[in-house]
Amino acid sequence: MEKRSLGHSGLRAAPLVLGGNVFGWTADEATSHSILDRFVDSGFDLVDTANIYSTWVPGHKGGESETIIGNWLAKGGKRDRVLIATKVGMEMGGDKGLKRAQIERHVEDSLRRLKTDRIDLYQTHIDDPGTPVEETMEALGKLVTSGKVRAIGASQYKPDRLRASMEASKRLGIPRYDTLQPEFNLYDRAPFEKDLQPVALEYGLAVIPFFGLGRGFLSGKYRKPADIEGRPRASGLKRYFEGDRGMKILAALDSVGKRVGATPAQVSLAWIMAQPSIAGPIVSATSIAQLDEIAGAARLKLDREALAELDRASA
Repeated sequence: MEKRSLGHSGLRAAPLVLGGNVFGWTADEATSHSILDRFVDSGFDLVDTANIYSTWVPGHKGGESETIIGNWLAKGGKRDRVLIATKVGMEMGGDKGLKRAQIERHVEDSLRRLKTDRIDLYQTHIDDPGTPVEETMEALGKLVTSGKVRAIGASQYKPDRLRASMEASKRLGIPRYDTLQPEFNLYDRAPFEKDLQPVALEYGLAVIPFFGLGRGFLSGKYRKPADIEGRPRASGLKRYFEGDRGMKILAALDSVGKRVGATPAQVSLAWIMAQPSIAGPIVSATSIAQLDEIAGAARLKLDREALAELDRASA
């Protein structure tokens, strides 16, 4: 399978990333392990999680996803076949931020939960405006030079702070960000394309978008507001039904999918993979059948006509 570079890190990954946000939430441990097995056995290798997953679930404290992945790594013998990405910076146990001491403390907790001696990609989950970028980058760089982390990345940064972080690394001669994880999909594309993609292209950052399927809307399974009632992500899905743009995008996904013999989810993800700077979109699955459908996107190459039709509908 095609592998794409993760910036200048020397790491390469298949162009579809498995999101661990559902592990311990809408997928129990046994199901999560089955999904992880199928994902790796299908030729994919990058698994993305975060220390806070899943603090939003009643009774959870965070770390549930990392713990499930760690248990899988400990029993499966597949550590060398997979790249593990996790994040730091959002509120965890009343502690939030990217100061040196916070990063040093939380990376040890993540390593313990993941049952591994290294994190392949360690990402700042959200910017911490109260901490100088130099302090954050120096703390992350120390993790790289110590071998606890192989590469570092950023998520949910404004372009000025991202650029400042890159320049600080250059000025100080320390490891730099190699990846960027923003929200980006056929529906939610303008903020990334206008503000962040130019920075990613300038510095050679590999982009790993989250919400590649727009919280499931771009899979085509939600066609009317009534379809989202009672769903765990219902509140986040409502905006996709405002105006007619969402329906135009679904119609284009249906049209292209019919021509190329693919589902709306596969077409939507293939469109992302065809964009400049993209390493691979993050997708979550709660069943083997769902994962198998999504995986088909990595084998789908959209022609110029299909890409143009999708662009017109999502403009």
